[in-house]
Amino acid sequence: MRFTECPLSGALAVDPEPVTDARGLFARTYCAEEFAAHGLVTEWMQCNASLTRGKGTVRGLHFQADPHAETKLVRCTRGAVFDVAVDIRRNSPTFGRWFAVELTADNRRAFYIPAGFAHGFQTLADDSELFYQMSTFYEPNSARGIRWDDDDIAIAWPLAATMLSDRDRNFPLLRELASPELT
Repeated sequence: MRFTECPLSGALAVDPEPVTDARGLFARTYCAEEFAAHGLVTEWMQCNASLTRGKGTVRGLHFQADPHAETKLVRCTRGAVFDVAVDIRRNSPTFGRWFAVELTADNRRAFYIPAGFAHGFQTLADDSELFYQMSTFYEPNSARGIRWDDDDIAIAWPLAATMLSDRDRNFPLLRELASPELT
């Protein structure tokens, strides 16, 4: 696997290195030893899948507040997404900045998003499916979000948003969140 640092401290793109032959390919998508060697989370408490029907749909930006902040390893198993992480760590030099990775079923790339980041994505194809590995269990009372279109963050979404949940549409702006909600 290749680990590529992103401009936001702790976020990484993780690319498998497939071995191919006439039958197809084989690639490792996770190895606890390699993740540990990079100082990354190696224990996953929960795995989730999401299917988003329509191209242009935005989901997010979601996070869990402390003490249930979560690290995510996100991979696209069908379709394609523009996957976004926003640094919401108040003491970070990159606080409020975002970075995106294109995840597709074809590139098999994963996005490692550490605790202290909000996460969201926009579908680039119909019927896009994501597989998430989570470092902590979902805790509904810690579930939070920030607005997908926050002008202070200014995410350059690649498509016009075609669908958004009421919940995501009504999240507060980053500057409106109280410090205890953020890590």
